[in-house]
Amino acid sequence: MIDYLLIGHMTADLTPGGRIAGGTVSYAARTAAAFGLRVGLLTSATADEPLLDGLRPYAEIRSIPAAQTTTYENIYTPEGRIQYVRGVAAPIRAEDVPADWLTAPLVHLAPIAGEIDPPVAHRFPRSMTLLTLQGWLRQWGDDGRVHFRRWHDADVLKSINMTVFSEEDIVESPDMEAAFAATVEHLLVTRAENGGTYYRNGQPTTYTTPRVELVNPTGAGDVFAASLLASLPALNYDMHKAIQVAAQLGAICVTRFGIDGTPTPAEVQAALASA
Repeated sequence: MIDYLLIGHMTADLTPGGRIAGGTVSYAARTAAAFGLRVGLLTSATADEPLLDGLRPYAEIRSIPAAQTTTYENIYTPEGRIQYVRGVAAPIRAEDVPADWLTAPLVHLAPIAGEIDPPVAHRFPRSMTLLTLQGWLRQWGDDGRVHFRRWHDADVLKSINMTVFSEEDIVESPDMEAAFAATVEHLLVTRAENGGTYYRNGQPTTYTTPRVELVNPTGAGDVFAASLLASLPALNYDMHKAIQVAAQLGAICVTRFGIDGTPTPAEVQAALASA
């Protein structure tokens, strides 16, 4: 039995120092485990992918064999980040979800490269389901360069309890914020150091984020989303308290580099206590 089900591709991120584990699921698995939850990860990668071994202490992993592991390359320029997809693993379809995981109380859909077949969302009618949207907002051509893709599927979203995305994810189509606010019960739009907006059935309230010294922003949104979902059982499903915990742990994430930004169990307990 698992408490927190993650669905999405772990990625291999190409850096000057070599391949490192990335993708929402890498950050979310470590974060949910720090809450003391039993984590299950449904992903896809090559059968001999060594980066999966780094996640095994945090999650039970079931991986769909693929010819490639989903691989990203980020190039930073004065005008901003240019992102390339250098490989994509196998798609994740509704029938791929193990039967013994269908009753997980917390489900986090975490597409990173459009890999999750949208009907997967309908498999969890009794679960609290969260969607981190960024992987359904990407498309690329033969050269692999990532571009924005508009996505809004009301049929899928009716099976989603919570949706989280950054204002940067929709900068090319800001009207999507209103569209999602009108469709999902709980929408959170993060705005980096400026906090964010929480919509409950379309009604907005703002929240703040602790001020910290920025070291690296990678993964902060993933830690925020995973902390939001993972904290709910401990907080009697009080969304406002869960947002407070998520904002605190997301802020801690940016003070450390990369995957080391995920919270420790002690940091989780301190954040829960403060809420």
